Amino acid sequence: MSKVSYYTEEGLKKLRAELNHLKDIERPKASQAIAEARDKGDLSENAEYDAAKEAQGMLEMHIAKMENVLSNARIINESELDTSKVLVLSTVEVKNKVNGGSMKYTLVAQSEADLKTGKISVDSPIGKGLLGKKVGEIAVISVPNGSIELEVISISRS
Repeated sequence: MSKVSYYTEEGLKKLRAELNHLKDIERPKASQAIAEARDKGDLSENAEYDAAKEAQGMLEMHIAKMENVLSNARIINESELDTSKVLVLSTVEVKNKVNGGSMKYTLVAQSEADLKTGKISVDSPIGKGLLGKKVGEIAVISVPNGSIELEVISISRS
């Protein structure tokens, strides 16, 4: 069973562009590498041929996975987001209850996550912990060295 993923319009365009690149450029390159290796003689002892076939198999697997993701992708209309609780594409400001530090995150699909720009995946431990929380609620999130408590300070649209 496939899982529905939610994307911004920009994120979905990037995903489609990557898939097109794999199909239109990388797939022909893989076929060419196999043809060149095949021309070098005995296939039973041709490591280059085996490597090219394996690379092609990995590429095809990646293409199939991306096609599956795209077939289950949905665009989120950001103007219709509910800001009363944390959802996909919410920008949420949280305060660490232990050290008092505050952080701002935007929850996005896994393929759009980029910690440098404050975008975290809804599938990450922090993303999962924050989903559904309202302002003032505390999310207790398990991390490798124990757990952290994050209080939701504000929720807005990205």
